[in-house]
Amino acid sequence: MDVLLPPGWKPPIGYANGIAVDAGRIVFIAGQVGWNADQVFESEDLVPQFEQALKNVLEVLTQAGGRPEHVCRITAFCCDKPGYLAVRGQLGGIWRRLMGRHYPAMSMIFVSDLLDHPGKIELEATAVVPRAG
Repeated sequence: MDVLLPPGWKPPIGYANGIAVDAGRIVFIAGQVGWNADQVFESEDLVPQFEQALKNVLEVLTQAGGRPEHVCRITAFCCDKPGYLAVRGQLGGIWRRLMGRHYPAMSMIFVSDLLDHPGKIELEATAVVPRAG
């Protein structure tokens, strides 16, 4: 996996502008919200919902033989911009604990609401799991 940074560009913080990866098993992970395996939200707060949503993404990826470093892209949908900005440091700590220092191409989109109430954040991902051999 190669992180793409055009010459002269300032390095982004907490994401990559682009990722190039050799062919492998492409895994598309649907939007995951911060609920548990029984589809129950254990908290209405953004921080625990983010942690659970990221764990859910990684759990689905595991079913395809993938690991955190195989994630190439994450799109986040959040319906609380002020709340998100207030807890970015905490979210970064959760990210580093679950993903390490791997930062894929990412987009953050602020929306008015999510389908699953009382969801505050939803994460969808694309990964490429290397071919065995």
